[in-house]
Amino acid sequence: MSGNQDWALRAPPSAKLERMEAFFRGHGFEPHRHDTYAIGRTLAGVHCFHYRNGRRHSLPGGTIVLHPDERHDGEAGTDEGFRYRILYLEPALLQQALGGKPLPFIPDGISRDPRLYAASQPLMQGMECPIDPLEEADAIYDLAQALAVVAGARRGRKALDYRAAERARDYIHSALDRTVTLEELELASGRDRWRWSRDFRALYGTSPYRYLTLRRLDHVRALLVTGQTLTEASLIAGFADQSHMTHHFTRAYGIPPARWVRLLHRH
Repeated sequence: MSGNQDWALRAPPSAKLERMEAFFRGHGFEPHRHDTYAIGRTLAGVHCFHYRNGRRHSLPGGTIVLHPDERHDGEAGTDEGFRYRILYLEPALLQQALGGKPLPFIPDGISRDPRLYAASQPLMQGMECPIDPLEEADAIYDLAQALAVVAGARRGRKALDYRAAERARDYIHSALDRTVTLEELELASGRDRWRWSRDFRALYGTSPYRYLTLRRLDHVRALLVTGQTLTEASLIAGFADQSHMTHHFTRAYGIPPARWVRLLHRH
C-alpha cells in the first residue's frame, strides 16, 4: 500500500460483524448514515467528523460510538492524515444480549470510558486474522453490556414488543429480492402496523424500509468483492438499476460504490 494514498482493508468475513481498517489523508467520506452502530478507534492522527450538530475530534485512546441512522462524515484533522479501525454492529445483535431494551446512546459520539474501551478491544484486533466465533460472540455480549452501562437508562419509553419486531425483521430477510408491503409486515408481526413500526425503530435504530435497503446494499458489497460489475450487483440485489443502487450506496456509506471498490484494491 502507498503511504500517500487513501486505502481500506476489510477483515476476513464474519457471520456477525464487518470490520475494517482505513487511512485517509484528507477528506474521507461525505455525510451519510447507516443502520448499524459504527464503533471505532483512531490509531494515528486526528479523525474529525460532524455528528449531532457538532464537530468531533477523535484521538488515539478513545472509542467512537455512532448510533444507527445518525448522520456523520469523516476527514483528517491534520495534513498527516488519520488511520482507524471500525466495526459495524447490527442493533439486532445487541438486542440478543439486551433482551429488547431501547438501544444504548452515546450523545457525543466519542467515549473516554475505560469500560467501553476494554469491552471493544477483542473486536479491534488486526484485520489480517479472523476472530474465533466463540470469542466474537462473547465480545459482542460484553460490548452490549458495556454500552448499556456507559449510556445509562433511557427514560420515557413505553414497553416494546421485541418478538413482534423480530418477526417483521425475519420476514424482511426472507424477501430481499422483491417488493415488500406494509400489509405483509403487519401480518408477519401479528401487530398493528403503527405499533410494530414504532417498536422496530426503537429496537433496531432505523425504519423498516431503510433496514431492507441496507440489507440489499450488504449484498451489493459482497457481490462487488467477488468481481461482479456495478450493474450486475445492482440487479441481483434487488435494485431497479445501477443508478438507483449508487444513490442509496452513497447515502449509506458516504462514498460511491466505484470508489469503495478502488479503496479496497489499493491495499
